[in-house]
Amino acid sequence: MTEPKYRRVVLKLSGEALLGKQTHGISTDALRRITTEIEKAYHVGAQLAIVIGGGNIWRGGSDEAASINRVTADNMGMLATIINSLALQDALEKRGIPTRVQSAIEVTKLAEPYIPRRAARHLEKKRVVIFAGGIGSPYFTTDTTAALRSIEIGAQVLLKATKVDGVYTDDPKKNSKAKKYSTLDFNEAISKRLKIMDTSAFTLCMDNKIAVLVFDLNVPGNIARAVRGEKVGTLIK
Repeated sequence: MTEPKYRRVVLKLSGEALLGKQTHGISTDALRRITTEIEKAYHVGAQLAIVIGGGNIWRGGSDEAASINRVTADNMGMLATIINSLALQDALEKRGIPTRVQSAIEVTKLAEPYIPRRAARHLEKKRVVIFAGGIGSPYFTTDTTAALRSIEIGAQVLLKATKVDGVYTDDPKKNSKAKKYSTLDFNEAISKRLKIMDTSAFTLCMDNKIAVLVFDLNVPGNIARAVRGEKVGTLIK
């Protein structure tokens, strides 16, 4: 087995990754495919934490949420991440992978409270830790959650799994001449206004020297390759 390049990583998944061919909710096929990929990465040997969004269930900035108070809408979104986290935990444990869900929102009958030292201890014991409930406050995205948790648990890299295979000079769907970056530094990404993640999350990673790797989740084996440090996607550091 190839040794991992990174000792401890945080994997950021979007809630939409669980949609599959559905328009909302959790697709069992998509859940199965994602857990298969996480299992491959887990067996590489790195300590693995996960942050998953809730956009497949509820998106606070969507049209249907426009009539709902922003704070309430964001709280609903954080609850959606807990639902996704529990589904992911169940799917991973059915594969024999010990998993813990820690929530920034207190739901003690469903998940542990988020405690950084306890999370680190779980990781040291080779348990996957899923961070749910955002950061527990409205107005912050799950990108920011992933960045903050990466800093708090001492991760070496934030793996941002997306629908595209990296960061481009322009939208490759609209501009056939757009070129993909293999590596970037944070300042260049900011100066060129490349939309990698929200500004708060990106700044947190830059200030705390957390590398960000953007790659395509839909390519089998990509999460494991990322953990091993193989050339995949775009690395921002």
